Amino acid sequence: MIKTLNTLFVTMFGLGKIPKIPGTFGSLATIIILYISFHVLDLSSNSILICLIVISIFSFSAIAIYIKDNENKDPKEVIIDEFIGQSIPIYLYEISHGTEKTSDEAIIFYGICFVLFRFFDILKPFPISYFDKNFKNSFGVIMDDICAGFYVVLSLICFMVLSSYLI
Repeated sequence: MIKTLNTLFVTMFGLGKIPKIPGTFGSLATIIILYISFHVLDLSSNSILICLIVISIFSFSAIAIYIKDNENKDPKEVIIDEFIGQSIPIYLYEISHGTEKTSDEAIIFYGICFVLFRFFDILKPFPISYFDKNFKNSFGVIMDDICAGFYVVLSLICFMVLSSYLI
């Protein structure tokens, strides 16, 4: 029973078992979940943050248990790490500037975050590649996606700074 629940957690309720591009589906599910949380259910950013922290902390042990007897230490069906990494730029966007975001603005921004996150997660520039290659455990599985999430944030900040000088 516990093993089944753990598998459901790390595969985002079986979404990771999709044969083609499970990480992309995990990222897409993440933006849908966060959009509903912020814009439909109107949950507070603090409660969402607490959920994200709990999920992130629990993921380290859940992934470690899942990959313990697996030869592949970063199996493609484990996509909870995509959830964690994709959540970073979206959460920071939602709490930024202390202003209300319209649903249309959020959809556009979520789409940009999705594309950028998948780009960095697939391309794996340093230090993403460092964590991916050198840590064959739950830490490496999660940290490469956290780095990809922060690359998205950094890219968007650079874009905002550059556009403020050009406009």
